Amino acid sequence: MGASMTMQKGTNVPVPAGTVRVELGWRAAAGTPDVDGSALLLVSGKVRDDADFVFYNQPAHASGAVRHEGKRPVGDGVTDTLLVDFGRVEPAIDRIIVAASADGGTFGRVSGLYVRVVDAAGGAELARFDSTDATIETAFILGELYRRQGAWKFRAVGQGYGSGLEGLATDFGISVDEPQQAAAPAPAKPTPVPPTPPAPTPTLHVAPPAPPAPPVSPAPAPPQPVRLSKVTLTKEAPSVSLAKQGGTSGALRVNLNWEVRKQFKGWGAKLGRAVAMHGDLDLDLCALYELTDGRKGVVQALGNAFGSLAQPPFIHLDGDDRTGALSTGENMTVNLDRKDLLRRVLIFVTIYEGARSFADLHATVTLQPQNGAAIDFSLDECTVPSTVCALALITNNGGDLTVQREARYLVPDRGVSPQRTIDAAYGWGMNWTPGRK
Repeated sequence: MGASMTMQKGTNVPVPAGTVRVELGWRAAAGTPDVDGSALLLVSGKVRDDADFVFYNQPAHASGAVRHEGKRPVGDGVTDTLLVDFGRVEPAIDRIIVAASADGGTFGRVSGLYVRVVDAAGGAELARFDSTDATIETAFILGELYRRQGAWKFRAVGQGYGSGLEGLATDFGISVDEPQQAAAPAPAKPTPVPPTPPAPTPTLHVAPPAPPAPPVSPAPAPPQPVRLSKVTLTKEAPSVSLAKQGGTSGALRVNLNWEVRKQFKGWGAKLGRAVAMHGDLDLDLCALYELTDGRKGVVQALGNAFGSLAQPPFIHLDGDDRTGALSTGENMTVNLDRKDLLRRVLIFVTIYEGARSFADLHATVTLQPQNGAAIDFSLDECTVPSTVCALALITNNGGDLTVQREARYLVPDRGVSPQRTIDAAYGWGMNWTPGRK
């Protein structure tokens, strides 16, 4: 079907492709909740167990049939994508639900929400459904892929839930563990106990000793309920393993976003960067890196040291935006496919011009692995005349990268650059010369 056609609720179309990308999209605007895509693999209307739920904290199905590929900005919007390989869908699975959940608001505040199915090989759009009637829902079943006589079809559903991702997942048989809620914990699944062998019947004659009984293997521990919460680093829990969040490959997107508090106290809405620029305020996202072969360097807009994803240092800084035209803040990407060549990366931010310190800036750092849960944290309020702040330290621990929240404001000595200041604090040991952009 052509890209201009959009499906009505309840209609279905064939999906003549071996592998498809299921793309959820919406418009990015101030006050829009964070939207996440997910998939549930069903047998007769229910999941077999919690592993049949694919979402940001559990990004790949064991069969390889469904993978959560993550979010990316596209034009004036955002997409979140699931990859479905029909050749790997187990025969028992007859339906794959495509759902969306809103974090921090309702779908009534999300404009331009749609789902479309695209042939992963050729890029042709096979189906599209635009959701236009949302109000107070916090989760949606947008559509479903289902098997009919050996072929796959897509049906536009558009069914909303007021109980969020948790309510939707629970409906299909997922056990959810959300520690911040006061709900009674779900009863643990009983561990099967092997039957006790009957006691041997006593006999009068002397029998040869019985062969030893085969050892009873311990019963497997019951599976843990899934956690829907995203990972927020705090002073009390400052670090996380990327591998434990599913972030072992693909691109790791680092985003710094901010708003100015001073003039707009009491304004809860997150401001776009155009407002946050506040005159000529220019924040620069930067990274110090050290490779496993000992090479060291910096990725920053100064001196056009934007880096590269395909070759060392495997870190790339998006073009520096000094106009305030973008509302996505500053962005940097780390190539996790080459993580074995990275020893450590320190992500930091400097004030290039427009302010004397970070005071009155409210900043949020988000690290979004292509495959895995988003990791975010806020910076504490700045109470010192700081022009450089260490954000996060990424360290290679035996092939797994650990992300540590630093949120550390530094005050350069008179005549010392922010870069030299951060180098000295973290013992990088580089030679610095003045640079411009």
